[in-house]
Amino acid sequence: MTDLTPAHPRGTLRAAAARVDAATPENRDRAVDALRAFAILGVVLGHWLVTALVADGSSLHAASPLQDMPWFAPVSWAFQTLAVFFLVGGHVATRGYASARARGESYGRWLTARLSRLFRPVLAVLGLWAVTAALLLLTGADFATVHTLVKLALSPMWFLLVFAALTAATPLLTRLHPLWPLVVVLHIDLLRFGFGAPSWLGWVNLAAGWLVPYTLGAAWTRGELDRRRSGWLLLTGGTAATAALVAWAGYPAAMVGVPGASVSNLNPPTLAAVTFGLAQCGLALLLRERLRGAMRRPMAWAGVALVNLSAMTIFLWHQTALMATTATGLLAGRLPGLHTAPDGLDWVAARLVWLPVFALVLAGCWATFRSCEQRGRGRRRSRVVRAHRPQRRATTAGARHV
Repeated sequence: MTDLTPAHPRGTLRAAAARVDAATPENRDRAVDALRAFAILGVVLGHWLVTALVADGSSLHAASPLQDMPWFAPVSWAFQTLAVFFLVGGHVATRGYASARARGESYGRWLTARLSRLFRPVLAVLGLWAVTAALLLLTGADFATVHTLVKLALSPMWFLLVFAALTAATPLLTRLHPLWPLVVVLHIDLLRFGFGAPSWLGWVNLAAGWLVPYTLGAAWTRGELDRRRSGWLLLTGGTAATAALVAWAGYPAAMVGVPGASVSNLNPPTLAAVTFGLAQCGLALLLRERLRGAMRRPMAWAGVALVNLSAMTIFLWHQTALMATTATGLLAGRLPGLHTAPDGLDWVAARLVWLPVFALVLAGCWATFRSCEQRGRGRRRSRVVRAHRPQRRATTAGARHV
């Protein structure tokens, strides 16, 4: 009897997942890719849950459920995952730079390759939103609305600028102990909140705060975080420090910015955000072995590989997907969870219903713009898999986290 299973959609997906699994280098650390995928998707879901565009007459203004529902703060604890991304980024960049040096590759060539992968997808976002903003203004749209939309669309890019700067400094950071930038963050906060120093001083923490998980990633590469003791120390110590800072030092409970709040834990990063990130990094390190086992399942690994191959596309377009859905929805009137004020459980329930719609629109953005991120990969093997090639056992088939 002929086996017709592959013709079934589920069988086709399993077959495709099996091909991705077979094309993955044997000694690639799949847990690293899983952590990167979870970090990206955490940021996306977090933004979709705490960002609201409220329709007020002919204009839209940004709001957050955290303003009227402080008890919603745990959402920011679950989905503010940037520290994990910087942990993985520091680990991958340190490994990649060491590999480049071993191959005799220059620093300039290595950095150009890394930054081009980061910024190539940015051009499409900037181009589309420049045209969109111009058209909206020319057709009489409210300037405040256009400003809100453009700000939301481009806000993810601050992260890329910081990440690019740290990547460029990787050769100088490979031996830097994470305690040094942590001490800088501590003293900057003491000056700001304890001695009334100017608020602009806090922007020093934009580099120092994200240096902490980035240099933790470098320490991971050096083999200094392989023991479970490091993970438990970071998780328990970071959790206890964050709880103490929120309970007794007046730091906000939300780990993201809240419109109208006098202090934001994220813009710029505060000591509470950094200690919270340490707890997240500790949990990530503790989950490594479980993730390595889970990623041996072809379906799970195929999903993670897909996210990694399009990580910047997903990250850069997720706010556009939210805004496109919101703008289109206005044609049907003021819809709950989409255009209404985020001030109650009814809004939360309605917003959860909208999440699959956001995901569907984001999938459309991904299908349209993913080529911007993957342009040029046809001349070299993928970072995650060797497209459609069976796995080889040779030592040259090593993992490439670059």
